[in-house]
Amino acid sequence: MMNKLISTVSPHFHTPRSTQMIMLDVIIALVPAEIASAIIFGWRALLIVAVCVGTCVLSEFLFEKLCKRENTVSDLSSIVTGILLAFNLPVTIPIWQAMLGSVIAIIVVKQLFGGIGQNFANPAITARIIMLVAFSGDMTKWITPSGFFTDVNASTSATPLLAMTNGTDVPSYLDLFLGRHGGSLGETCALALLLGGGYLLVRRVITWHTPVAFIGTVALMSLVCGKDVPGQVLSGGLLLGAFFMATDYATTPNTKWGKIIFGVGCGLITILIRFWGNYPEGVSYSILLMNILTPYISKLTRSKPLVGGVEE
Repeated sequence: MMNKLISTVSPHFHTPRSTQMIMLDVIIALVPAEIASAIIFGWRALLIVAVCVGTCVLSEFLFEKLCKRENTVSDLSSIVTGILLAFNLPVTIPIWQAMLGSVIAIIVVKQLFGGIGQNFANPAITARIIMLVAFSGDMTKWITPSGFFTDVNASTSATPLLAMTNGTDVPSYLDLFLGRHGGSLGETCALALLLGGGYLLVRRVITWHTPVAFIGTVALMSLVCGKDVPGQVLSGGLLLGAFFMATDYATTPNTKWGKIIFGVGCGLITILIRFWGNYPEGVSYSILLMNILTPYISKLTRSKPLVGGVEE
């Protein structure tokens, strides 16, 4: 009987949904942003997504085969990681760097810590930050999109956040909403991200707590600091991060108040970096830092058992 004992990491929730079903919903929610990236940045956006997804899936399969672990490719989590990593890259990124980032996300951040559910940080976010440090030039090369035939060798342009910092050539709110500006593949079109986030909320894959706390904190602090509130909300990776990466089951708190605290913390760190840091964007760093604090937030906000009618 002992060989049938199943031991897994917490949290343990009874649900009819499998990991595969949840990941499939996330993939569906990411489709609008993927379509938008192809329309805005051209065919190479689809190539980068395909390269990242393919490398992530292959890395997971080969690593688990080598380590004689149960194969988990069918749970679709590696596909989600690949799409999210691609969405955090510029369209001009060299293919070999996209492949290297995918290997880092799956093997270094996910598999070396035990696989899905045991990684301490979001794989796509962590891989992006490592790539920013290692390939800062290529990771910050932004071009003005011109549709399906966007020239990746075109002259560089500023992102909306950088333009707002410098006070020059700031895109209109409509351009920010539709994604007609430079930036990473999946972060530019706010409309597509809101559609995907709404789908996840309707399907109850995520709850409102973290996205609302994250976006609300950025909006409130922007107002307090006298900044352009709609511009700050619609620019950078805020919507992508709030709906798709700050809601990761494995690396964020599982309690309602924990999710709110996590979102507020992400929002505050994002604002600190955007307004007073050396980088115009702070979403990735804020999520990674709060990932590290997740165990402590979960412990602080978890329900305490009652013993004899008295809270223990």
